[in-house]
Amino acid sequence: MGVKERKAREKRYLRQEILDAASELFVKEGYENVSMRRIADRIEYSPTTIYLYFKDKAELLESICQETFAKLIQRLTKIMEQPGDPVSRLKRGLSAYIEFGLENPHHYRSTFMTPIPEGFDTEKYVRPEAPGIQAFDFLRRCVYDCIAAGEFKIKDAELASQTLWAGIHGVTSLLITHSHFPWVGREKVIRGMIETLVAGLETEHA
Repeated sequence: MGVKERKAREKRYLRQEILDAASELFVKEGYENVSMRRIADRIEYSPTTIYLYFKDKAELLESICQETFAKLIQRLTKIMEQPGDPVSRLKRGLSAYIEFGLENPHHYRSTFMTPIPEGFDTEKYVRPEAPGIQAFDFLRRCVYDCIAAGEFKIKDAELASQTLWAGIHGVTSLLITHSHFPWVGREKVIRGMIETLVAGLETEHA
């Protein structure tokens, strides 16, 4: 590996280290209470170094969200490419979403459980090209497929998609923030939530 490639890799590592530290601090101390200096102290670098990568704290939070969605989209895309009936594919996607959140609790909390700070351009988060909307589109496409196949009795795909997302976000958030609750078993709760949500939408077959 040449000097140029090694420097580029070191930059990527440091950028990721900054994102990880910021994500953890935003969750533990609150976005408004964390300064760029606090993040710099966490990774033992000067604030000047962080400003070489991010212009301000807002850009840092936005980058965390984009990174989280990019990883989630990558996982969901693989599921979309798998064969199988639409209901099974939907269930696999819902399960993958929950597992992703549990595997990346700090990033999940920063992205989905931190209120959008004042001054943020909230409109760009709902544009078609926004990473969050692209991730939600996976769920929406799965629901459309289930409706088209006659598997769902509900015909309002948007309502069904938002209902499913609200349900899986709820269980993901609870499992992250209340890990010490005497759950009957994490996998059982996840499976039970997904089966219950989907069953409420399914057509009753004779």
